[in-house]
Amino acid sequence: MAMERSLSRDLLAWRGSARRKPLILLGTRQVGKTWLLKDFGERHFKRLAYFNFEREPNLDGLFGGELDPGRIVGLLSAASGVKIDGETLLAFDEIQESNRALVSLKYFAESAPQLPIVAAGSLLGITLSKPGTFPVGKVDFLRLGPMSFEEFVIGIGKKALLAPLRSQAPEEPVPGLFHDRLLELL
Repeated sequence: MAMERSLSRDLLAWRGSARRKPLILLGTRQVGKTWLLKDFGERHFKRLAYFNFEREPNLDGLFGGELDPGRIVGLLSAASGVKIDGETLLAFDEIQESNRALVSLKYFAESAPQLPIVAAGSLLGITLSKPGTFPVGKVDFLRLGPMSFEEFVIGIGKKALLAPLRSQAPEEPVPGLFHDRLLELL
């Protein structure tokens, strides 16, 4: 059974947008950014080209010199063995570890808008990036928080327990049977 995060709907909307820009997925550590990035790429694209700047510090070197998207895509494709095109999700994880990769998002937005690019990073790391490196106005943002109780209930296959919560006014009490089961899960 695949876990479903509510942000998945926003990712699908981003994917289908005519004005899509590179996307930065923000969130604190350990909220599921990496999982969501990989799951989204594997489920909704023909291919996933995933790069983690924290685990592979030498990746930063591919962004040295001219930040031409064609040159960078060629290098990334050769490094990963994955054909990178409009049917491939190009995923940069822990992008806060590479200011040059962060800057490159501006050039991808301008010169290669057909390439779907999602970058993930901790808010603190991106906020503290070197001055002049942030691609202002050239990226879209989504923020991922910790898993909600509703996402948890759906994730463990108990979605039906949420029906009374969705079908009644918020001020009405939850029927006892559902209340007890939901309380137990909480």
